[in-house]
Amino acid sequence: MSKYNLIDLTVMEDRQKRAVKRAKEQGITIPTFAQMKDPGLISDEVKEELKNIGLWDINPLNLFRISWKNEPKESGGGFGGVNYIELPSEITGVKAKIVVIVGKFFPTGSHKVGAAFGCLVPRLVTGQFDPTTQKAVWPSTGNYCRGGAYDSKLLACESIAILPEEMSNERFEWLSNIAGETIKTPGSESNVKEIFDKCHELRDSGQDLMIFNQFDEFGNYLWHHEVTGAAIEEVLSKVMGESDHYHGLVSCTGSGGTIAAGDYLKKKFPTSRIAASEALQCPTIYNNGFGAHRIEGIGDKHIPWVHNVKNTDVAIAVDDEIPMQWIRMFNEPQGIKLLKDKGVKQDVIDKLNWVGISGAANIIGAIKYAKYFELTENDVVVTMLTDSMEMYESRLAELTAEHGEFTDYNAHEVNARYFDGIGIDYIKELNYYDRKAIHNLKYYTWVEQQGKTYDEIMAQWEDDSYWTNIPSKATEIDELIADFNSKVAK
Repeated sequence: MSKYNLIDLTVMEDRQKRAVKRAKEQGITIPTFAQMKDPGLISDEVKEELKNIGLWDINPLNLFRISWKNEPKESGGGFGGVNYIELPSEITGVKAKIVVIVGKFFPTGSHKVGAAFGCLVPRLVTGQFDPTTQKAVWPSTGNYCRGGAYDSKLLACESIAILPEEMSNERFEWLSNIAGETIKTPGSESNVKEIFDKCHELRDSGQDLMIFNQFDEFGNYLWHHEVTGAAIEEVLSKVMGESDHYHGLVSCTGSGGTIAAGDYLKKKFPTSRIAASEALQCPTIYNNGFGAHRIEGIGDKHIPWVHNVKNTDVAIAVDDEIPMQWIRMFNEPQGIKLLKDKGVKQDVIDKLNWVGISGAANIIGAIKYAKYFELTENDVVVTMLTDSMEMYESRLAELTAEHGEFTDYNAHEVNARYFDGIGIDYIKELNYYDRKAIHNLKYYTWVEQQGKTYDEIMAQWEDDSYWTNIPSKATEIDELIADFNSKVAK
């Protein structure tokens, strides 16, 4: 049993009473992890009310739509199975089944709203976070701070969003109407230390704040382990035949939360692998490297505290030019025409705008993985789409301004170079000492700069129970949520 209490569930009664009072005033009921995994557990009354609510509306009932199982529609949707796409070989160029689960149909258009829920709600229902006096601070490179600001709004909490100034315009425009305050930090996607520095500045400002740092909040790990992991398991039960074999999960690393689903899946499929993907221009895992890149949401020149590196088997680096060209192919008329000519069916074409930049990078990583391991038609690889093109229309316009109109010639060029031309370069199978070297990189960010202890960084590597104790917290949190809701209902 690990001595570290990574998700503190100590109840602070006086503060909890104020949180309950606020929730009662605002008509807030909080869903459980069990309901996010299985919306069939949600009451018929809530489901009926959701029929008149848009997916992105500022309504507390949309907390119940923090699930992979929302009906894929913008307003009034119910629940069904997990949203996913099984990509055809005409796109992937490999025999293996590459399956992607879809984040577009979460509120905010990204599954990061779930990771933020996993961080905020345990503090709220225990009274550790007091919505009547404190502000929730959400530092990230985009979707997580959007999710945190949205969750805060639905839970009647004040919020501060922090993200780099060079992130897409769509993020800032949306946040201006949701977050109480938005702070732009210098740089782009990989400038995370500047975000951490701003957090230190806010801590020293005298304001009553609670900082929910996705990179070290184990609620992020827990939510993806329990909810995303279970969603992928359900999809595998649908797409796998008797002779099929689930080979592995490929996930770009941003906060290190999503890759926790791989830990869940390894318990169900012990021979499966976990592959961590990142930008070639910032290859921290692959090569202890650094740099700037254009794949928004991943790769930040450090190893997240919540990334269980010891359980990661493969490192993959993806040239950021490839996903940028992929989004042109998937969204420009000449690109879509070529895909149709290649035999991609219309039902898949209709879903290609569900693929954002990091989603494209995830798929590219999965293709490289499938080619590297020479997978067959009986092998299944899973990855995910964090968000969709709703967050990147401005990037398409920038690419057109930079390169000109995307012509038929460009489409064939991109197809040859960035689809058919994907190879097995920049892939590394990680042995024990490779993983240990990557884990040791945490020291410089987390122990030297962010106040973690030497003993804990050693425990992350040496004590397996450090990680295996986290999932049990979901049941405890659900009990606390149920208790909180009952007090609100009185």
